[in-house]
Amino acid sequence: MPALPTVVIASRNRRARLLTTLDAHAALPGRPPVVVVDDHSDDGTPAAVRAAHPGVRVIERPPGADAAARTIGVQAARTPLVAFSDDDSWWDSHALARASALFERFPRLGLVAARIVVEPRGELDPTCAAMRESPLTATMPLPGPPVLGFLACGAIARREAVLEAGGFHSRYGFGGEEQLLAIDIATKGWGLAYVDDVVAHHRPAPGPRAWQGVSILRNGLWSVWLRRPLTTALRLTASTVSRRHGRSALVAAAPGLTWVLGERRVVPPHVESWLRSLDR
Repeated sequence: MPALPTVVIASRNRRARLLTTLDAHAALPGRPPVVVVDDHSDDGTPAAVRAAHPGVRVIERPPGADAAARTIGVQAARTPLVAFSDDDSWWDSHALARASALFERFPRLGLVAARIVVEPRGELDPTCAAMRESPLTATMPLPGPPVLGFLACGAIARREAVLEAGGFHSRYGFGGEEQLLAIDIATKGWGLAYVDDVVAHHRPAPGPRAWQGVSILRNGLWSVWLRRPLTTALRLTASTVSRRHGRSALVAAAPGLTWVLGERRVVPPHVESWLRSLDR
């Protein structure tokens, strides 16, 4: 039986939610290993986790790790697979075992995007509904529709693939930070697939989060300029600015222009073809 993935959780100042999530993971069959990367919480999160779950590895980071905290967790993992969770999401009883079997069956499978059930109403996450109907055509054997994105509150990946692709970018905050990593995993020749019977549960905090809309669009602009051809980047930038929060996102993205141009690497033609399919 293949080893279960290490569950990687990045968190900051959400002690109560995180402890509830850790309780859910502790109840999973086989008790998967868990790594929590704490981004400078000041609410006593690290001490509370160590007291309630002494088997969980807690890594304390200085402020500002943001999305790259997950990469730190992947580096710390000692299993071939890692399962990303948020501090308000958890894996279904047999999801990790099912995913582990799939990675054994499909040697070039780099990442599984799970079916995410939004609680408490048990609804399918809209992004998962879109991935289920992916327009992409598989170029290798995969256990589900090929995708070029995922949600980090419910994805399982081959540790090797994540690290080979560079992990989550250190300059990205939370909100759409998965897109660039998905593109880079595909560019390295790994497959990404949506799998409906690998299930995660997500219970996000209620209420609108305007900052997240800006962050998602800003990260999207950075990803476009980091990986897409110039004409495409210009077109998608104009499209982004016309959207709600678009102007704010452009202002937020502008200070990153220097490092973006320094790191710019346009994707190969086959990946650009997939991205254009998704643009449409």
